[in-house]
Amino acid sequence: MTVAEAQATRVSLFGQLGRFVVVGIGAAVVDFGTYQLFLSAGVWVHLAKAFSFILGTTTAYLLNCRWTFNARRNSGQAFGFALLYSVTFFVNIGVNALALHLLSGQRWQVPLAWATAQAMAAVINFVLLRTVVFRK
Repeated sequence: MTVAEAQATRVSLFGQLGRFVVVGIGAAVVDFGTYQLFLSAGVWVHLAKAFSFILGTTTAYLLNCRWTFNARRNSGQAFGFALLYSVTFFVNIGVNALALHLLSGQRWQVPLAWATAQAMAAVINFVLLRTVVFRK
């Protein structure tokens, strides 16, 4: 790899990471907003988290596919995305449940547990989206 190619790869990585963060913030707003909405409606906490994760994930897929990774949607990528997010779904729900348990009784229990679960899933998602699902 030439120096110019290495620099282009680095610029591409940071550009994608920046766009991934912007998309992630938007998807997180959808996720956390609907999570709070479901909780206020009396939905069981783990079911509320599952529904909100699915809504946030759908938002993330649509925006990441086109804007972050500049990919055309196709069945292979959609399958890879669905498989990846199926795994991170369980990571997200599990980390959220564990954090809720560990933070039991704390004032910031719900948002802190949610943020911890999101952070864990986001790291896994970016690495695998870039290297597996939307690789060129």
